[in-house]
Amino acid sequence: MKRNPRKLKWTKAYRRNAGKEMVVDSTLLFGQRRNEPVRYDRDLVERTLGAMKRVSEIRQRRERVFYRKRMAGRRERELAAARKLVAENEHLLPRMRGSEKKRLAEMAAAGEAVDLEAEEEAATKAYKTKAFGQEKRRLRVRADGEVEEEGMDMD
Repeated sequence: MKRNPRKLKWTKAYRRNAGKEMVVDSTLLFGQRRNEPVRYDRDLVERTLGAMKRVSEIRQRRERVFYRKRMAGRRERELAAARKLVAENEHLLPRMRGSEKKRLAEMAAAGEAVDLEAEEEAATKAYKTKAFGQEKRRLRVRADGEVEEEGMDMD
């Protein structure tokens, strides 16, 4: 089956087209085939092998620099994508109960330092009801804000 090499992700053509690999570099010219027969010369072979080592070192260094430049803003892009995902699907996230919001507001009014994110995370962890398998825990919130566990139920 014939396929377009620019669409197959593992090919050199794809990687160059997508900007994942260096395209313009003088060290890439040394890897090309030459169809000119050359008479054997020991000194020429020695110089060629030395030049090949040097060229590979230069190419590796340039590839590392190219990769660093390409990945420079990766962390910021990932964070922006994650924030966008959370903003679009905020309705799927667990919410804090009214009694907890009220308690946090009272703590803030009293002048205590309140870490909203930590409190929110702790509150949502406390109300996870799925234990494992088909078993579920039922939690009952009392009037004083304490959480107590009811009996086990099977679904």
